[in-house]
Amino acid sequence: MAAWTCGVLLYRGARVLAGRTGAGRTGAGAAGDSCLFQSVRTVKTTTWWEEHLTEDNKSYMRKSLGEEYNRQIAAKLHPLKDEPWPRQEWTKGSRRVGLVAVKLGMAPVWTKTGERHVVTMLQVQDCHVLKYLSEEEYDGHTAALVVGGKNASPFYKTDEEMEMFRLAGVPPKQKVTTFKVSDNAIIKPGIYTHHHHQTSIGKGFQGVMKRYGFKGQPASHGQTKTHRRPGASGPGGDPAKVFKGKKMPGMMGNVFDTAHGLKVWRVNTRYNVIYVHGSVPGHKNCLLKVRDTNLPTYVEKNINPPFPTFFFEEDEQLPEDLYDEDLFIHTQPSLTL
Repeated sequence: MAAWTCGVLLYRGARVLAGRTGAGRTGAGAAGDSCLFQSVRTVKTTTWWEEHLTEDNKSYMRKSLGEEYNRQIAAKLHPLKDEPWPRQEWTKGSRRVGLVAVKLGMAPVWTKTGERHVVTMLQVQDCHVLKYLSEEEYDGHTAALVVGGKNASPFYKTDEEMEMFRLAGVPPKQKVTTFKVSDNAIIKPGIYTHHHHQTSIGKGFQGVMKRYGFKGQPASHGQTKTHRRPGASGPGGDPAKVFKGKKMPGMMGNVFDTAHGLKVWRVNTRYNVIYVHGSVPGHKNCLLKVRDTNLPTYVEKNINPPFPTFFFEEDEQLPEDLYDEDLFIHTQPSLTL
């Protein structure tokens, strides 16, 4: 696609606006003065041109790309065969790399005591490590890993974006993000990672009752127009102002939000689906960042996890479903004698 930019070229004695060839210069001294501005047309190349492809061409390319993606992913399922980086042991304070997951929806679950809970299903789709950033390359304090999730079509990727995926040897990704990791949790680029930062759903302009959960004013006893109003804003006579941060009506949602300390009730290893407690920000089919919690209450319980990530062994077979010990499994009898 072509993009128009305006390059500013400054010359001594310039007084007029001229085109690329100098045409249109007028005024006294035009013969000796140079142009002040010059319009430059730059062409930014992309990987395809839509008008040159028919529907049959597109379907054939998608089929071919899907087969190529499957071959690349199969080659990356056993990264230890290709000169793996040394794997270090977990220590207290270690920080593992996170995941990029797709929010599928919500569903109810029950515990063995009969309590009902709501869980959110997050699916990890083709999540790979793309690049390693050292402390000097990132922020000078900690290392980081660039992770991509969910394969995307290369039709809408530029050559600059495709270069990073070519170097990692993985298909192009829809979501690319960065996770801070400790020095002993470094993973080689191209490794497949298995099993929330996100923009919350926009609600538009809302009042204080929906936005902040205010109780509201009385429904009767003389109230006619203030049922859902916030009430006094508290300026008083001494401050004579409304303090910053006062909860008032305004735009609700569509901001980056994080859900902390969500319990994992179930993990499906066949489809890479994680069942977490409660709700998470974002709408269906949105992409989320999933990582280990840093809350002090739960950090002490997360001791010696798969580090720096889970690696498939040659003869290892995982169960299809991993359940929490308190979760009721529907394939088991509910009554025992």
